Amino acid sequence: MLMAKTQKQKVTVVIPAFNEEKTIGSVIDGVRPFCDETLVVLSKRSSDATGKIAKAKKVKVIVDNGLGKGEGLRCAISEIPDGVIVFIDADGSHIPEHIPLLVEPIALGRADMVIASRFLGGSEELHGDLDKFLRMFFSQCIAFAVNLRFGAEIQDTQNGFRAISAKAAKSLNLSSRHTEIETEMTMKCFKKGLRVLEVPSHERKRKFGESSIRLSRHGLAYAWQVLRNLI
Repeated sequence: MLMAKTQKQKVTVVIPAFNEEKTIGSVIDGVRPFCDETLVVLSKRSSDATGKIAKAKKVKVIVDNGLGKGEGLRCAISEIPDGVIVFIDADGSHIPEHIPLLVEPIALGRADMVIASRFLGGSEELHGDLDKFLRMFFSQCIAFAVNLRFGAEIQDTQNGFRAISAKAAKSLNLSSRHTEIETEMTMKCFKKGLRVLEVPSHERKRKFGESSIRLSRHGLAYAWQVLRNLI
């Protein structure tokens, strides 16, 4: 049975958002039963009503510097003093009811970070065309390199749906500006000897629009994060 919220540590859900006016409201409503506070990190470059809708929902909204998702997550980490941080995307592809599965191992002291694994739970987003197939293959290559280097068995090193203790997040000195921050976060946890677990979680196809992640555009950034953190 899923718990509504942990009683041991404050849970803050962070929703990075860039032009997600069609889904931000439902995502906020979905996460509320499973956290103590919701923080929307609005991209400075966002030009639609995402911020207005989030504020109407009476949640905390901060605006990043418009440098990318990674920079937005760093802003959120600096804003949250303690407890457990849960990151979830604003496009409606993640399942809020799985938040307790991510939080519980941290609250019970069994993990420092827990990743929602699309490779264990399935993904509708990583199938359908050549670019998505290549993204999935590239993700598996990264996981292979990470596991080989650190003696781990993590299948999904990159999913943005994850929980991490605020203390651990602040210790990582993250630097990525874009979506490669999840890979950096995973590898730096291993480098610091932190405990990383993953749980199955199904990724739904985003309800509106298309993912902005393109291998041709972001592949080098991912490769650089892997190479620099293998050392």
